[in-house]
Amino acid sequence: MKQDIKLKGRLKNYMLWPMLLTLLLVIMNIPLYFMDVNAGGMFSVFTVIYFLVVLFSYLRNKPILAGELVNFATQYGTVQKKLLNEFEVPYLLMDYTGKILWVNEQFTAITGKGKNYHKSITSIFPSVTKELLQKQEEFEDIRITWGDRVYRASLTKLYFDVLGEANDMISFEESEQFLTAMYLFDETELNRYIQENEDQKMIASLIYIDNYDEALDSIEDVKRSLLAALIDRKVNKYFSAVDALVRKMEKDKYFVVFKHKYLSKLEEDKFNLLEDVKNVKVGNEMAVTLSIGVGVGGGSYNQNYDYARMAIDLALGRGGDQVVVKDGEKISYYGGKSRQVEKMTRVKARVKAHALREMIESRERVLVMGHNISDVDCLGASIGVYCAAREMGKKCQIVLNEVTSSLRPLKECFTAEKGYPEDMFIKSEEALQIVDSKTLVMVVDTNRPSYTECPQLLNESKSIVVFDHHRQGSEVIENPVLSYIEPYASSACEMIAEVLQYFSEGIKLEPAEADSIYAGILIDTNNFVTKTGVRTFEAAAYLRRCGAEVTRVRKLLRNDMSDYKARAEVVRYAEVYRGAFAISVCYPNQLESPTVVAAQAANELLNIIGIKASFVLTEYQNKIFVSARSIDEINVQLIMERLGGGGHLNVAGAQLTNCNIEEAKRMIQRTIDVMLEEGEIEL
Repeated sequence: MKQDIKLKGRLKNYMLWPMLLTLLLVIMNIPLYFMDVNAGGMFSVFTVIYFLVVLFSYLRNKPILAGELVNFATQYGTVQKKLLNEFEVPYLLMDYTGKILWVNEQFTAITGKGKNYHKSITSIFPSVTKELLQKQEEFEDIRITWGDRVYRASLTKLYFDVLGEANDMISFEESEQFLTAMYLFDETELNRYIQENEDQKMIASLIYIDNYDEALDSIEDVKRSLLAALIDRKVNKYFSAVDALVRKMEKDKYFVVFKHKYLSKLEEDKFNLLEDVKNVKVGNEMAVTLSIGVGVGGGSYNQNYDYARMAIDLALGRGGDQVVVKDGEKISYYGGKSRQVEKMTRVKARVKAHALREMIESRERVLVMGHNISDVDCLGASIGVYCAAREMGKKCQIVLNEVTSSLRPLKECFTAEKGYPEDMFIKSEEALQIVDSKTLVMVVDTNRPSYTECPQLLNESKSIVVFDHHRQGSEVIENPVLSYIEPYASSACEMIAEVLQYFSEGIKLEPAEADSIYAGILIDTNNFVTKTGVRTFEAAAYLRRCGAEVTRVRKLLRNDMSDYKARAEVVRYAEVYRGAFAISVCYPNQLESPTVVAAQAANELLNIIGIKASFVLTEYQNKIFVSARSIDEINVQLIMERLGGGGHLNVAGAQLTNCNIEEAKRMIQRTIDVMLEEGEIEL
C-alpha cells in the first residue's frame, strides 16, 4: 500500500510563513510606485527574487525535512519495537485479512512461530477467522486454547487514517484498511483457581423418606429396626462415595452436605439412590421411596439451605420419589417415575380443614376460582368451598369466565330459581372490583398462577389459599397463607370432600351440591378407573350419604351428538407412533368445548390393544392444547413437563403457543424420541 506523506500542523505553518511574507512585500510595494517609480521598480525586483529564493528553499527542504522526520520516527519506532518485542505479554500484528505481519518474542516462545511466519492467524488459532477480524463493531475478548493453556485474546483495530490524525507533523491518505493487534493473556491458572473455588463450595441437601410409617406398618415388628438400618446404610454408603457429611435429623429425615464438584457425578447417574432404596426388601409389601432437595448457587451457606428447603417442598408437592435441584432460579428434576403412594392417614386433611375454617371465619368474603376453561372437577371443588363458606355464614362467589358445554348442566343446578344467589357466579372483571384486604381468595384444581381464571386477583389479595392435586412445577403461587397440595389425590373434589367431613359437625350438602362434587371425582378418575384409592371411594361414599345420586350425575355428564361424533373421528384418524403412542387431532369445528372432547378421546384411545400412551391435540383460543393419557407403563407427566405442562403419571396436559398442529405433533414425537434415548421412558 503506497502512502503519500504530507506536512501538517505547526511544522507546515513554519515552512510556509516565509512565502506568506511575499504578500506583505507586494502590499508595501504599491505605495512606493506613487512616491517614486524607480524605487517601486527596484522593490518589485527584490520581491520577485525573495519569492524565488523562498520557494526554492521550501521545495528543496520539504522532502529533506520529511525524510529526517521519518528517520527520527523510525529510530523512535525501533526503540518502541524493541520494548514491544521484549514485552512479557504475547503480542502480534496482522493486516486486515488476518495475515501475520509481526510477532514478539513471547508469542514465539508460546507458539513456536517466529518473525518469518506470515501465514493467516487461522492456521494457529482456528477460532480467529477472517470474518471475525473484519467485523466493523468493537471486538469482544475471546477465549482460545493452545496446548494445555487457556488464553484471553484481546483484539484492537488500528486504522491508518486514525494513526495519521494522532500525528501532529505528517498524515496519510484516508483508507478503510486497518491493522489488527492481538494481545494474549494467560488465564489458565486463574481459571483453575476459579474452578477449584467453585468445586470446594458446599452444597446443602435434605432427604426425606416419603412413606416411612406406611412401610414399617407393612412388616413385622421384629423387622422394622432392620428395615430402618438398611435404609440408613444405603443413604450413608451412597453419599460416602462423594465425601459427604450425612446427619440424621429425625427418624425419616437426613441432612447432607457435599462439595459442588460431586454434583455433576450425582446428576450423571440420576441419583440412583432412589432406585437402590426401593430395592430394600425385608418382607415389606410397600417399596420405600425418598425425596431429595438440593440447594445450589446461593450466595451463602444459609441461602443454599433455603434453596434445599424449597427444593424438598417442591419434591414432596410433586408426589415424592424424586430429586429436585434448585440452582438459583433454575430447577432440575430427577426421578418421579413411580406412582404416588396414597396416604392412609387423614390427619393432614383434618388439620387443613381446621386451618381453612379459621381463615374463612376471619374474612368477610370468599372468592374461589379454578383454572381457565374450567372443567367439572374445578367447578365441583368450587361448589364444595361455597358450601364451607355458607356454613360459616360468609358470602362466597365463584369466578367463572367461560361456561363450556360440559359445565352448563351442572351450573344450571345453581340458579336463583333454585334458591342460590344471582351473583354466585361472577366474571374476572367483577371479582377485581370487589376484592379487598378482607377477602379470601381460594384457588382450586391448579397451583400455577398463569393458569387461573384471573391471575391479577392473586396480586390484589394477601390472603390466598391453594387446594390442588396436581404436581407442582417451577411456577407456583407465591406466599399462600394455606397450601394443601396432594398429588396422590384423584381430584380436587376428593380433597374438598375430605375437608368438608372435618370442617364442621353436621355440615349439610344439598343433593345438587353433592352431585357436583361427585361428578368431579367421576370425571377425573374416568369412572373410578384412573388414580383411585381407598380415600377416593371413602369420599364418594360420603357424598353418596349426602344425597349424591349416581343416575342423576350420569345424566348431567352426557354428551351431545356432535361431541360424540367428534370423539369418534379423533379415534378413527389416530396415528400410532413407535408402535405404542397414539397421536391424534381434535378439530374444533362446531364444537363448543373441544378441549373436553380431546380429553375424552385421549381416554378412549387407551382402550386399544398395544397403546401405552395417547396424545390428542386441539387448537383453541390461539393455543394448542395437548391432552395426554396412559394406563401405567408410560409416565406422561414427564413428557408433558418437557413441553412446559404437567399433571400426573397417567393424566397430564400442556398448552403450546407459537406453533401449529403439525409442529406440535413433531414436538411430541421429538420429545418421545429424546426421552427414549435418555432412558426416561421405556417401551
